[in-house]
Amino acid sequence: ETPAVDKLSKKRPAADFEEEGPPSAAGNEVHSMLEKFGADINKVMQAKKKRLECLTKNYMKGSQHKLEQLWNSYHSQRQKMTQQYSQQVSSALQQWETEAQRTEEQEEKLNSLFRQQQKILQQARVVQNQKLKTVRELYEQFVKNMEDMEKSHDAFLQGAQQELRKEMATLQKKILMDTQQQEMATVRKSLQSMLF
Repeated sequence: ETPAVDKLSKKRPAADFEEEGPPSAAGNEVHSMLEKFGADINKVMQAKKKRLECLTKNYMKGSQHKLEQLWNSYHSQRQKMTQQYSQQVSSALQQWETEAQRTEEQEEKLNSLFRQQQKILQQARVVQNQKLKTVRELYEQFVKNMEDMEKSHDAFLQGAQQELRKEMATLQKKILMDTQQQEMATVRKSLQSMLF
């Protein structure tokens, strides 16, 4: 198109203008051609402008649609992820609360068992102390009884020995007296036999 403008805009020789007709007619023709050419260019530019606007509009619509799709997809994924995370966190918290409650119950049971065992041990210690005290008292009583029995036995032995000594002394006296009497009787018999 530009070369056509250059060709038309070139100066023609005077002979050419003389052949075509009067100068006014040639100028009008050139002016008309220029106007027509300008109108054609204007139409082409308007068409290109409309096409560009249409392409831009379509591109903007497509871009906006893509952006909306991307946003909706992002929002949907984010909402889904948030919902999944919330469910997981809620489930984990519920499990944690259940485990914590179970642990607390087990701890309370263990504490109760510990208190019961501690009470049983205390009672067992009291019983053991009482039994140990009873055994100690029995042992002390046994030792005392043995000492008393030994003292009584010693006293009995001493008394028996004294009685035995007395009886032995009495017996010795009696034997001595009997012996003396027998000797006296023997002497008498001997004297009588000698005298008579």
